[in-house]
Amino acid sequence: MPKEEKIILGIDPGTTIMGYAIIAVSGSRMHLQSCDVLKLNKVIGHELKLKKIFEKTTQLIHDFIPDEIALEAPFYGKNVQSMLKLGRAQGVAMAAALAHEIPVKEYAPKKVKQAITGNGNASKEQVAAMLEHLLAVSLKSKLLDATDALGVAVCHYFNRLSSKTSAIKNWDSFIKENPHRVKK
Repeated sequence: MPKEEKIILGIDPGTTIMGYAIIAVSGSRMHLQSCDVLKLNKVIGHELKLKKIFEKTTQLIHDFIPDEIALEAPFYGKNVQSMLKLGRAQGVAMAAALAHEIPVKEYAPKKVKQAITGNGNASKEQVAAMLEHLLAVSLKSKLLDATDALGVAVCHYFNRLSSKTSAIKNWDSFIKENPHRVKK
C-alpha cells in the first residue's frame, strides 16, 4: 500500500510582506514545492492589502490543493496597531483556508524556532540554515519571510508526527495498564 502524501501550506502573514511555502510530505520525507513572498508595500490602503492576502491564499489553495494550512501566530509586541494589522492579515489567510474547508493550525514564532533548531530564541538566519539542511535545498535567494513560512510548514509536519507517535504510545500504555478492558 503506497504511503499517503500530504500537502502543507505554511504562511507567515504580514501586511508588508506575506511569506508562503508549500511542502509535500510522504512518510518521513519532505519535499519543497514552493517558497516565496507576496510583496504588499506598494498596495495603498490596509483593506486592499487584506484583499490581496485573501486572493493570494486562495490562489495557492487552488494551485497546490493543500491538505492542511499552518500559520505563524502574531507575536506579542508593544505596538498595538501593528498587532492589530498582523492579526487581521492572519485572519484573512485563515478565512481563505476555512472557506475551502482546509484545517488550520497556528504556531507561535518561538515554537517554530524550537521545532526547527531546538532553540526557541534562534535567529531567522539560523532557522533558514537548518531548513536548508533538513530539505537539502538552497534558500539563499529567499527572503526571510519566505523561510519563516517554510519553518511554519515544517513545524506543523513535525507536530503531526509527534502527535501520532504520542497517541500510539498513549494507546500502548493504556492497553498495558488496562488489559481487562481490551477484547481478545
